Amino acid sequence: MRNGLDQFPLLPQQLDHYIGGRFVPSQSGERFANVAPAPDQAFGDVALGAAADVDAAVAAAHEAMAGPWGRSTAAERARILRKVGDLIVEHGEELARLETTDTGKPMAESLTGDIARAAANFRFYSELSAHQSAASYVGEDGTHHVSRREPLGVVGLITPWNLPLYLATWKLAPALAQGNAVVLKPAELTPLSVLALMPLLAAAGLPKGVVNIVQGLGAESAGEALVQHTGVSAISFTGETGTGEHIMRAAAPTLKKLSFELGGKGASVIFADADIEHAAFQAARAAFRNQGQVCLAGSRLLVQRSVYAEAVARVLDATMKIKLGDPLAEQTTMGSLISREHRQKVMGYVDAGRREPGVEVLCGGRVPPSLPIGAFYEPTILSGVRQESRLIQEEIFGPVLTVQAFDNEDEALALLNGTKFGLSCSIYTQDIDRAQRMASRARMGLVWINTWFVRDLHTAFGGMKRSGLGREGGQYSLDFFSDFKTISTAVAAHKRSL
Repeated sequence: MRNGLDQFPLLPQQLDHYIGGRFVPSQSGERFANVAPAPDQAFGDVALGAAADVDAAVAAAHEAMAGPWGRSTAAERARILRKVGDLIVEHGEELARLETTDTGKPMAESLTGDIARAAANFRFYSELSAHQSAASYVGEDGTHHVSRREPLGVVGLITPWNLPLYLATWKLAPALAQGNAVVLKPAELTPLSVLALMPLLAAAGLPKGVVNIVQGLGAESAGEALVQHTGVSAISFTGETGTGEHIMRAAAPTLKKLSFELGGKGASVIFADADIEHAAFQAARAAFRNQGQVCLAGSRLLVQRSVYAEAVARVLDATMKIKLGDPLAEQTTMGSLISREHRQKVMGYVDAGRREPGVEVLCGGRVPPSLPIGAFYEPTILSGVRQESRLIQEEIFGPVLTVQAFDNEDEALALLNGTKFGLSCSIYTQDIDRAQRMASRARMGLVWINTWFVRDLHTAFGGMKRSGLGREGGQYSLDFFSDFKTISTAVAAHKRSL
């Protein structure tokens, strides 16, 4: 093994596509560099996929559907999914190291967050899918009717770079649970962990060709080809809102099913009667976990004016305790942004904000002098930002938190709902009636009360407005990855009455 990949012996010497149960290079022979963001160094290269590679992957997936996998039972699939979950736990340390190398996030966060959740996704859908039942009815005329799920066939998954294995498994597990075959295009910036998952799927008993990976870029090559492919029945995409718009246009002629989890501009709303210490800690965590590169990030802080000074001081205190540094170091709690290019984008927002009247940088706003190599950026808090500012209205996707004051519930709600996004928010108050009023009136797909980032995998996940299309999670994901068929049967008594 070369380029530091020997931490995970199941990876190939080169990072290629995975098609029909084999690691294969691109048909064109083209490749691109894989760059570790923390040292900002290339440590390997990756096959650059195009339409021909997508064609091969789709063909392999259809061949798998024509074999035993296409006739598998829910119980058989559940056993495989459960084994995959066990293997992810068994190789957790190695997978976490790959994830940290690829993304720049802290090792502890990769291990206890991303990898743990990846295993949980497979275990959860193993249990849920094994206990599905079909709706069955007897008509007034004695006829029998049953609605059952069937696989869609071949589905396409397009996943982002911020939570590579976590979000890939969030889609893979329910797609496989329902008996589909998959072509997955991971983000070009983070190919490692998803590729490392493939030998684990094989070891768990998944037949060749059921899951295929095509590496490459989005609109320029593999992603576009996957979206437009007539042999793909559905696309599940997580990523930026503009890309979702493009996918919708490109997929329209093929009438695919689409599921989008898109951008967010989440907020932490702190009322005067909240537990301020707890709310401030959670607000800082919501703003800066994974370097702020989370669609669910609480990138806006809204504080009732009477406790504004205290709450902001506590958020600043929590922020100052963040340990920025080497992602592989045990003490690090914030690592590197995904790339220098992305850091430039984040810096551009902050620099533009400095020029806006009334804006004050309370902390951060610079590359840390002690970390000149890589894509590090200090956690940044800005006050005095107007609602119409780009800092409020656009998804920055970095460690940048804006602070606004409000006087009453209606004003808080206007600020909260006053963007084009509607993915998530947190409400901090000890008044249960206020909490429920705010939750009911918030145009958000997810509302947390006195917490952030907690989930039950049974529940619906997704956003309102420009934050998404459809819902993922629990039965919602199983429904998306299914075709429903109703079978109506005439019994003997019904036949005689005709």
